[in-house]
Amino acid sequence: MAELITVARPYAEAVYSLAAEQQSQAKWSEALAWLAAMVTNPDVAQVVTNPKHTAQEVEALLLDVLGERGSDDIKKFVVTLIENRRLTLLPEIAGQFEQLRAKSEGVVDAVVESAFPLTEAQQADLIAALTKKYGKTVRIEVREAAELIGGVRILIGDDVIDASVSGKLHAMAASLKN
Repeated sequence: MAELITVARPYAEAVYSLAAEQQSQAKWSEALAWLAAMVTNPDVAQVVTNPKHTAQEVEALLLDVLGERGSDDIKKFVVTLIENRRLTLLPEIAGQFEQLRAKSEGVVDAVVESAFPLTEAQQADLIAALTKKYGKTVRIEVREAAELIGGVRILIGDDVIDASVSGKLHAMAASLKN
């Protein structure tokens, strides 16, 4: 996994730099998302990874599917990935591109694990508190995790805020051992 991240990073950074320069981040986001979805589709994956298919056939397939989403620079990028046999990196490149975009736009993504479903009001309160804490716009993805027993666990980048019952029980058990 770490190797994919390392290999994909220069592509993501180069593409993001170009997109920022051209102020076309949204267009690149859309195109990269489509391309990533395409190469993870089992039927398409069989074509793009099969050595029986020429680079021109793979290029024609992807550019046809991309359609109007593909500017000349995006098409050149696809050709570069094909030539370097890096098409399978597209999902990782797209993910890293989105991280770079979010960072430049002052947005952080948070995964909120909750023992129970959160109401819209609870989600709004949580977003407001996290926005105040981090000084950035916060986007949340809420996941239900019954094993937490109660409360929430929030993951933002490398930060973990564990306000769950199970987290408190684990901390209490650890302190009793000492």
